[in-house]
Amino acid sequence: MTSVTSTTKKGGEPASAGIPVSAAMHRGVLACGKDASLAYVAELMASHRVHCVVVTDDPGDAESLWGIVSDLDLTAAASVRDLADQTAGATAATVALTIGPSDTVQRAAQLMTEHRTTHLVVVDAERRPVGIISTLDVAAALGES
Repeated sequence: MTSVTSTTKKGGEPASAGIPVSAAMHRGVLACGKDASLAYVAELMASHRVHCVVVTDDPGDAESLWGIVSDLDLTAAASVRDLADQTAGATAATVALTIGPSDTVQRAAQLMTEHRTTHLVVVDAERRPVGIISTLDVAAALGES
């Protein structure tokens, strides 16, 4: 029999309320321009073993956030036509939602739930991307709390 522990703290507050995003996120951001082919995006994901790539207005400027292409977006796109014939900008199903590293995992979970997304871009005080937090990162943080 498996034992399950509570994910709430004393007083009924969720355990995620005390965990900063910085403790759960993956540092660094892979980015591509809106005109990048999905074949290129798939290569990026595979070679770096990640589940999303940030799409930017300017490929040389990761700060010009535009959207996110996830592995699920790639799967859906591949079912329609060849990935080499599709672009990241046309496929990004998720806008680039952001959160700060000092925000809580609880806030990240709220944003993900409200916007039905699996990834948030973590930005610093100057709005520069510094990492990604995913639903898997949230689950891992809760499992460790």
